Amino acid sequence: MRRGFSLIELLIVIAIILVIITVAVPPYQRAQTLAREMAASKAVQTIQTDEVIYQSQYGHFASSLRELGPPDAGPSSAAAAGLISGALASGALGGYKFTLTGTADTYAITASPVAFGSSGVKSFFLDQSGILRATEGQEPATSASPEFAK
Repeated sequence: MRRGFSLIELLIVIAIILVIITVAVPPYQRAQTLAREMAASKAVQTIQTDEVIYQSQYGHFASSLRELGPPDAGPSSAAAAGLISGALASGALGGYKFTLTGTADTYAITASPVAFGSSGVKSFFLDQSGILRATEGQEPATSASPEFAK
């Protein structure tokens, strides 16, 4: 009477597992990329909302993410309004790099993947028009990019 598995049987099981992994991993990676992109688009919209709040409180738009972020110590002020998290105010979150440029009357928010292809394939742009724009590719999105269809 034979006990256990032969080498051939074990190799067949390993081959089947490898085939299953090969089939399952690409859709999983695409789902992760899509999730990062959606989180980045929502973060851009959050920054936009908080930029409008900042403008109503201080009379001008914030010129950087730091101005929207939390203060190091003490109460909120125009230098650090405490409207967004410290992580988002740092400019990097969830595989994306965020930038905010603003003047008294205008602002522009961009989000680009830190590692194109693995953390995302879309970049995002939003300005005072309120239209979220996106582009696929390594070039950052601009005001001329197509509107992002959610």
